[in-house]
Amino acid sequence: MKPVNVLQAKTTLSRLVEAIEQGEEREIVIARHGRHAARLAPFHAAPPAQRIGVARGRFEVPDNIDGANEDVARWLMGDLSR
Repeated sequence: MKPVNVLQAKTTLSRLVEAIEQGEEREIVIARHGRHAARLAPFHAAPPAQRIGVARGRFEVPDNIDGANEDVARWLMGDLSR
């Protein structure tokens, strides 16, 4: 599909989105003053099962992970003394 100008995209947005959803178009380029400015493409969300727990088993959390919290808080507040 040739690029769609911004005005045409504004007036036919629902039809453009439908064309993407139905697979009639893989992507639609929106142009401003003859130059490509944006791309309308399908949104592919990863299922939550693929995002949550991706690092499981790749590192160990030490038992003393919170041991330096007070020191870090002091350093963040500008107190660099030990």
